[in-house]
Amino acid sequence: MGFFTDTSVCIGCKACEVACKEWNAIPEDGMELTGMSYDNTQGLGASTWRHVAFIEQSKPVVPKEHPGQHQHQGDGAQSPQGEGPQDDADVFALAAQGSGSSELRWLMSSDVCKHCTHAACLDVCPTGSLFRTEFGTVVVQEDICNGCGYCVPACPYGVIEQRPDDGRAFKCTLCYDRLGEGQTPACAKACPTESIQYGPLDELRERAADRVEELHRAGVPDARLYGHDPDDGVGGDGAFFLLLDEPEVYGLPPDPVVTTRDLPAMWKQAGAAALTLLGGLAAAFATSGKPKTTRGSFTRRRP
Repeated sequence: MGFFTDTSVCIGCKACEVACKEWNAIPEDGMELTGMSYDNTQGLGASTWRHVAFIEQSKPVVPKEHPGQHQHQGDGAQSPQGEGPQDDADVFALAAQGSGSSELRWLMSSDVCKHCTHAACLDVCPTGSLFRTEFGTVVVQEDICNGCGYCVPACPYGVIEQRPDDGRAFKCTLCYDRLGEGQTPACAKACPTESIQYGPLDELRERAADRVEELHRAGVPDARLYGHDPDDGVGGDGAFFLLLDEPEVYGLPPDPVVTTRDLPAMWKQAGAAALTLLGGLAAAFATSGKPKTTRGSFTRRRP
């Protein structure tokens, strides 16, 4: 189970942020104005489990012709064959074409913990506070976390964070308590445009691939999926995205890799080094245990 977030229909309403905070009783994370468009949470953290990014781009939007394009003629939208007014105009395609008169566009995206298949935070947790649920998600048990902070640098996305007041780590649980009752996560339930979709990952991936093809046909060539590939550096994300630009534009790493990937090789090298050191010490000890022979001066006796 997981999330598919379609940023092409995100309207930046922040209903997901509010629903997440209300359901999980997350404390407020500051009421300061950042000056970064309408983005006042700035990023994910211990008290921000859903973050709606507002990305302003000075990028010309040029109308693009495509085979399925409807053209406005007279009072109604006419089909290419001129058969009459069309009531089923593709508003998303028309929005993607733009008017060509504006050089500013907003990219809005609701970010969340990725619930990686190969979760480094899970690997480094010494207390078992982080665990994999029966739904395939990764959850922090607040009462077991000792605040060591090992999980914070282990996350390749910079998602998990410690609260300054008690040092414990917090992040999205994908509403584990709601899932146990057969309910949809609060953020997906509250999303008015179905930008956030919840369900089995295989079904979501098929749906996402169809959506990308639809956007390409509508004249949005930059549409792409992020975190959907099970063969990527983290084994695929449990929460993946449809983006309209490069991942770096959204503050996402272009090629995330589980930070504990090299741990087995490192432990092997450390073990080999330790064995070599022990062998050297044993050899030195064995050599030092033998009696030493010293050359003395001999005096000849006269007969």
